[in-house]
Amino acid sequence: MTDKQNLFAFCGSDSPNSKTAILIDTVVAEIAKAMPVETTQANIAPFMQVRLGQYRDELPEDARAILQGIENADLLVVGSPVYKGSYSGAFKHVFDLVDPDKLLHKPVLICASGGGQRHALMVEHQIRPLFAFFGAATAPIAIYASSADFTDGKVSDPALLQRIGLATKGFAQMAKG
Repeated sequence: MTDKQNLFAFCGSDSPNSKTAILIDTVVAEIAKAMPVETTQANIAPFMQVRLGQYRDELPEDARAILQGIENADLLVVGSPVYKGSYSGAFKHVFDLVDPDKLLHKPVLICASGGGQRHALMVEHQIRPLFAFFGAATAPIAIYASSADFTDGKVSDPALLQRIGLATKGFAQMAKG
């Protein structure tokens, strides 16, 4: 029997029904089909309930637990909604508080969602460089979804579903290696 890897999925939206949350749920379900994982999911809500602390010890316990989850995971899936061509400031602030040494060589699958296709390159020009700073091992295929890719609260676009399949298969191979 294969040991399960610890997968931490972090959503940069505070709404469980957001397109970003739905995308991450879909991606995590596909990863679970490809490899044995023990999954923990969290969203940015604990960071939004208080003044954004400059230091970890200024954060509430649930926010510090998210930072520890990110740092201690074997694998990460991260996603952010796109605002004005980039991730939100709150999403960035979370990673400002992460110990850079804890993400070194950690496999990370990048996701984002936005209103339209004009935001699609954000995953390559904004999120990937953020994780390059940490020395994380980002999966070669990132996943971007626009509003048109969802129907009735589910990912429905066949091309996006195919991309999710390719990305998660590659991520599982990367994680096993």
